[in-house]
Amino acid sequence: MRIATPETWYETTRLADGVTLIGEPHIKPFYRCNIWHLRGRDRDLLIDSGMGVVSLRAQVAFLAERPVLAVATHTHFDHVGSHHEFADRAVHAAESGILAAPDRPRTLADKYVAAEIFTALPPGDFSAAAYRVTPAPATRILADGDAIDLGDRRFEVLHVPGHSPGSIALWEAATGILFAGDATYDGPLIDDSDDSNIDDYIASMERLRRLPVRVVHGGHFPSFGPDRHRELIDEYLAGKGRAIAVDRDRLPSSFETRPRGRSSR
Repeated sequence: MRIATPETWYETTRLADGVTLIGEPHIKPFYRCNIWHLRGRDRDLLIDSGMGVVSLRAQVAFLAERPVLAVATHTHFDHVGSHHEFADRAVHAAESGILAAPDRPRTLADKYVAAEIFTALPPGDFSAAAYRVTPAPATRILADGDAIDLGDRRFEVLHVPGHSPGSIALWEAATGILFAGDATYDGPLIDDSDDSNIDDYIASMERLRRLPVRVVHGGHFPSFGPDRHRELIDEYLAGKGRAIAVDRDRLPSSFETRPRGRSSR
């Protein structure tokens, strides 16, 4: 297999609403994390950071220009590999221990990282068997209802466990933008890993379905609108034998959508 260069490892695509998608084109789509960047008045926001096999800050110049908060939607290898490159790092409490001391089983590197996930190998002396996520202890621990404030944009943290215990999504009510992580995306959803919980996943899906989304930026595959958002969730729930209608009275109070919790940086 050919070997890529550092300069070609990342590609950037500017989308609407001040959102930039950073991708790793030499990773096959199923394993390729969508890295999201937003520029704020006071600081920037990075949502997930890819595999970390090539320095993200060194190759994507605008990430080194201003203060950046790097948020992990969860701690699987394809989402947090470059978090150690950023001084400010945030993750849900349920997975803070993994970000601080990642190992191959808990980051799913043992299960998924192999030469076959690439269309071109990372530069240097890359070994899939030796791959490890670099420790990146969080400087901020997130909880459901927290706010991430960029000065001119505000995102609410939604704890949406199921894919993993500490999975989160970020919701910007003012624009109807949802950064969903791996809770929902337009591709095969993973709910059978050692750290997955299907009951939690169902409750999270029911919660996300209630949001008045305008656009969803998932952890993998292309973004989509409100109709596809509901369709994907309905397909998942139907596949689990659950009715589509949501009974709000049976959901725990932690799955309400109203803002609450800390509002700080």
